[in-house]
Amino acid sequence: MKLVVFVLLLSLLAACSPQRYVAKEIRSAEDRFQDHIGFYLYDPATRKVLADHQASRYFTPASNTKILTLFASLTLLGDSIPALRFTDRGDSLIIWGTGDPTLFYNQVNVSNPVYSFLSTTTKPIYFSSSNFREDRFGPGWAWDDFNASYSPERSALPVFGNVMEIQVNEQAVRVAPDHFHQYVREEAGNGRTRVERLSGEANDVVVKRGTRSVRDWIIPFRADDSVIARLLTDTVKKSIPVIDEPLPASFQTLWTTPADSVYKVMMQQSDNFLAEQLLLACAGKIADTLQTQIAIDYLLKNHLSDLPDKPVWVDGSGLSRYNLNTPRSLGRLWEKLLQTYPRERLFPLLATGGQPGTLRNWYVANPPFVFGKTGSLANNHALSGYLITRKNKTLVFALMNANFTQSSNEVRTWMQSLLTYIRDHY
Repeated sequence: MKLVVFVLLLSLLAACSPQRYVAKEIRSAEDRFQDHIGFYLYDPATRKVLADHQASRYFTPASNTKILTLFASLTLLGDSIPALRFTDRGDSLIIWGTGDPTLFYNQVNVSNPVYSFLSTTTKPIYFSSSNFREDRFGPGWAWDDFNASYSPERSALPVFGNVMEIQVNEQAVRVAPDHFHQYVREEAGNGRTRVERLSGEANDVVVKRGTRSVRDWIIPFRADDSVIARLLTDTVKKSIPVIDEPLPASFQTLWTTPADSVYKVMMQQSDNFLAEQLLLACAGKIADTLQTQIAIDYLLKNHLSDLPDKPVWVDGSGLSRYNLNTPRSLGRLWEKLLQTYPRERLFPLLATGGQPGTLRNWYVANPPFVFGKTGSLANNHALSGYLITRKNKTLVFALMNANFTQSSNEVRTWMQSLLTYIRDHY
């Protein structure tokens, strides 16, 4: 009789184990949301997989793609981003972009040496983008996102984040940079005020005035060479014409400020513009050519060949639905980052539960217990990174949800409940 009771107790304990609870919760959530869920939980200290639900299946990572871009940037760019390539011809100065996204970009708040360099030289300056071999939009980006603040164009030498800022109030419309004011017109509208760029091929913008007018809009501009050169000319107060000049074998490099401040904004605010430009800068370090695929191919062959499942990786930001990744490959990537960089440097770069950024209103705790990266596209949401348990274990996790039709808040609320349980029971 005692043996029977003992066996029953063991069975009851097994049925209530954290592993079984997590598995049951995920299956229940899949039924409730009618979606697909992938989950991977790993203890890097013991090298044990603690939970695995479809962790080898491919999901749309969305902005979890930025984890790959962070790894690429830390590996290839290191502590400093190249700001400019240039050559001194004696009687003139020719400059080429490096993809550096920081020039006059107010989201990173860094002191960029390019302005001082260009404004103080006494030689004529010419700008060439011959090293830029990339489309302005990434493959698989939504065609109608040209008007969206999260989808600026890619370019060799971006300025002002490749966006214009439009402020509408009762008295006036203010535009920055001022160059774009000539393209903005006003007309009467219905309902709330709207600001729309009319075409992806031009910079014409219409302000349709309605009610509740006081607001700022961020609108991408058409970042072709002539526009970039014009904005540089207006800012440094000297003419900078465009020429078609190949990047020479020998050139000089002007370096910008420490890179971690840029990586931090990319990861915490999920800044697509920074991610795209940083991956271009990585390509420039390998081949002196700004083309995203160069960096991707190099990283997958030389630094990420040990991932369990080869990612389908096409851009730096995750805007493309062509991107695919598996939970266990994301987990391995987080483990590699933890093995390579001190957590004192790594963790402050990441989105953190309850802190400013994409996790400001989620996983609120003191001390924080979730550090990582979110990823969202319509009907898809992912979160991966590091989870600190109450026993002070650092676990690696990746939780990916695909093809749900409920609100993303419902899915996030369930994810928060699951990860909080893991914090308390592992």
